[in-house]
Amino acid sequence: MSGNASLPPVLVMGVQGAGKSTIGSQLAARLNVTFIDGDSLHPAENVAAMAAGQPLTDEQRTPWLRQVGRVLAEQRECGVVVACSALKRRYRDLLREFAPDLFVVYPEGTRELIAARISARQHEYMPPALLQSQFDILQPLQRDESGIIVDISRSPREITDALATALHLHTEERKHAEERNE
Repeated sequence: MSGNASLPPVLVMGVQGAGKSTIGSQLAARLNVTFIDGDSLHPAENVAAMAAGQPLTDEQRTPWLRQVGRVLAEQRECGVVVACSALKRRYRDLLREFAPDLFVVYPEGTRELIAARISARQHEYMPPALLQSQFDILQPLQRDESGIIVDISRSPREITDALATALHLHTEERKHAEERNE
């Protein structure tokens, strides 16, 4: 992809079934940047644990999150959208150590809607039984985090349109703030 270095690296966070990969890949295509599914960066041990229905511990997640952070940093110049659960604030803060200007997208939906989506799909290793454990630790996007919350009951195209607009506005605001500080 040719990329767009004026855009910050984008993280699409959330529980399984919220549409992280769909939203992320469509947004990346719209922005003409690289899309990476953070699931592809999990070590084999993590995949095996999740496939067995075992939620990951923070100890298991940390090396994976560091790998996601390295990818965000490495791809920053050409533009990147990464789908990664990043359910806790401290996980997103860890990713910001690698990409301080990270823009977070939080696809939000009801537990019922997400459970219905999960029951209608087949995932390589994320059994539906893990959904509750994800909601149990979920810390939604906070006001002081750079990003946007989107309603997953909207169509993927509507969500992508809203995100492209939000990113454009965010980038313009950041550019004007940098100009004022010079």
